Amino acid sequence: MRILLFTGKGGVGKSTLAAATACRSAAAGHRTLVLSTDAAHSLADALDVTATGEPTEAAPNLWVQHVDAQERFERSWRDIQGYLLSVLDVAGVDPVAAEELTVIPGAEEVLALLEVRAQARTGEWDVLVVDCAPTAETLRLLALPEALGWYMARVLPVERRVVKALKPVLTRAAGVPMPGDSVFDAIERLHAELDDVRTLLTGRDASVRLVLTPESVVLAEARRAYTFLTLFGYTVDAAVVNRVFPAGGADPWRTTWVEAQERVLADAADSFAGLDLRTSVYRDVEPVGHEELLDLASAVYGGDDPLSRSARRPPLDVRQEAGGRVLALPLPLASRDDVRLARKGDELVVSVSSYRRLLTLPSGLARLRVAGARVRDGELQVRFVDEETT
Repeated sequence: MRILLFTGKGGVGKSTLAAATACRSAAAGHRTLVLSTDAAHSLADALDVTATGEPTEAAPNLWVQHVDAQERFERSWRDIQGYLLSVLDVAGVDPVAAEELTVIPGAEEVLALLEVRAQARTGEWDVLVVDCAPTAETLRLLALPEALGWYMARVLPVERRVVKALKPVLTRAAGVPMPGDSVFDAIERLHAELDDVRTLLTGRDASVRLVLTPESVVLAEARRAYTFLTLFGYTVDAAVVNRVFPAGGADPWRTTWVEAQERVLADAADSFAGLDLRTSVYRDVEPVGHEELLDLASAVYGGDDPLSRSARRPPLDVRQEAGGRVLALPLPLASRDDVRLARKGDELVVSVSSYRRLLTLPSGLARLRVAGARVRDGELQVRFVDEETT
C-alpha cells in the first residue's frame, strides 16, 4: 500500500494538491482514501463533496475523510486524562480549568495520526493520501513517536515499579492519588500505536511531499522542513511549487512578480536537487471539484505516475573507513553551524536548530569513542575509533 503525506506552510495549497493527487490515483484504478489530519479541514471543499469522520465515497475508487481529532483524543487519552483530573481535583482546581489543563497543546493533531494507522491496517485501500497539518505541526507530530519511545524504554518501567511498590506510602505522603495499572497500560498502548505509526510512515511505501509557493519566506520554511523530516527518518521524495505566474503579458506589476518568482524557482531547484521538483501554474479559476482536480493533477504530473517512488537513501548508514567506522545520517541543506552533537552512553544526541533526535548506537559503535564529525554532501558523518586509538 502506498502512503503519501502532503505538508507545507499554511495557505500554500497542500489540501488542493493532496486532493488532486488522490483523484489521479483513483482514476488509475487504485482504491484511494484521502484524509485530512489538519484541524482546519479543506479537503471536502476542494473536492466539492461532504466529508465526515468516516470514509465517504466521493467518486469511483475515491473516498474522503476528515479525521475527528477530538474523538481520537478522547479514545486514546481518556484513561490518562482521568487520572490527571483526579489529581487536579484533590488540588482544588476548578473542574472547567482542570479539563483545559489536561489537554496537551497539539495532542489532538498527534493522535489524529492514529487514524492514518487504523485505515492503513484495514487492508481496504491501495493508496492513502494524507493532507497533514501545516509544517510546524507536522514536524511535531512526526517527531513524537520516537521521543515517546525513549521515555517508554527508559523511564516508564522504573516509574511503574516504584509506584507499585510505594503507592500506599506515596498516596498518604503526597495527598494525591498515584497512577494505577490502567494509566500505565494506556500510556503503553498509546506508545505502541504511535510506534506503529512511525513504522508505517518511515517504511519503503511511504513518503512526504512538500508544497510551497514561489516566495522566499515559504521556500525557507520548506528547506527547514526537508532537513528536519530527514533527521527523523522520513523520506521526502518530491516538492511542488504551487501558484506560479505564467510568463507573458506586458503588465509591469505582473512582470515584476514573474521575475521574483523565477529567482525563487531557481533557488528551489538548487535546494531540492535530487528530489522530484514539480510546478503548478496559477490557474485562472480555483480548482474545485473532481474534474478540475484531475486537470490540475495532469498539469502537475503530466504523463508520470504520481505514486512513483524515488530512490531513497538509508536513514542511517554505517561504513568502514581507514582508521575507524563512520555513521552517516542524511541531513540535506544543513550546514555545520546548524548541527550540534552530544554523546550519552550508547546514545548520540543530534540537534538541528530546535529539533533534537536521540539515536541509539548499534552495538558495534557503542563500544567505540567519537573521534570527529562533519557535515558533508548532505549528510552528517560521525567517525568512531577504538578507545586506544589516538
